[in-house]
Amino acid sequence: MPAHAVDIGLPELTATRKSNFLLPILFLPPPKREAIETIYAFCRYSDDIVDEEADVKEKYRRLLIWTSELQLALQGVSRYAFLNRLVSVIEKFHIPTHHFLDLLKGMEMDLMKNRYESFEELEQYCYRAASTVGLICAEVFGYHHERTKEYAVNLGIALQLTNILRDIKTDAKKGRIYIPREDLRRFGYTEEELLSSTYNDRFCELMEFECQRAREYFKKAKRCLAEDDKPLFTAARAMGNIYYLLLLRIERAHYDVFTKRIRLASPVKFLVAMVLRLRNKLPKNFHRYIRTELPA
Repeated sequence: MPAHAVDIGLPELTATRKSNFLLPILFLPPPKREAIETIYAFCRYSDDIVDEEADVKEKYRRLLIWTSELQLALQGVSRYAFLNRLVSVIEKFHIPTHHFLDLLKGMEMDLMKNRYESFEELEQYCYRAASTVGLICAEVFGYHHERTKEYAVNLGIALQLTNILRDIKTDAKKGRIYIPREDLRRFGYTEEELLSSTYNDRFCELMEFECQRAREYFKKAKRCLAEDDKPLFTAARAMGNIYYLLLLRIERAHYDVFTKRIRLASPVKFLVAMVLRLRNKLPKNFHRYIRTELPA
């Protein structure tokens, strides 16, 4: 580590972020848990650069500096001690560095775009903002089958789509609309209606379509995870189940994401993590005798 390296002030996690993040990784071995915590801190800090209260030019400048410092850290010469610690995790678990750079491109998209014309464009954003995180974590978890990477990609897209649907109102207040324009046109629901939180039949039909798309990515993910990789991915599976239950909550609320923010209570999240932990102790293929709609 360079002698002049300094620590940056990493963002504090709110109670919600803590429960969403800490519970799924609760049962990881300490070295892997510490690695995931470091990776999460990088992701959180990168995301907060984009979401902070500042003009776009200033946020873009800070993101460029952050990206440049990451590249310097990969050469062992960053002035940020945290990024040098991150590189030690990258090296220890042999994580491809392009995943981190792709993630930062996703953050850049949030600064450069506030509308998406097609789902193809949105899917690219979801890959960069979320699938990259899954691919990074996959190297820490370990896996036996290359196809498990497809699990990480599809689960990341499913999680991001669910996040987008939950946060429609919050994002609209920031001037962002992630729902593709082609979908808005298809269901005759306008950007003006979305920005003013208009809840009507057309919005419900649009949301039903979007929720079904997210469901499909959860299903794709489930099909890509081999049985002998499941115990290694308990943390990811817990996160997948938590977000799938969140998607169900959106549907059961008749897609009304305007009146109040839809969330899961911490005890429910803890129960999800515990159930998966217990399932790992059951005989192999026992799950085949228990029918479940959950993606894990």
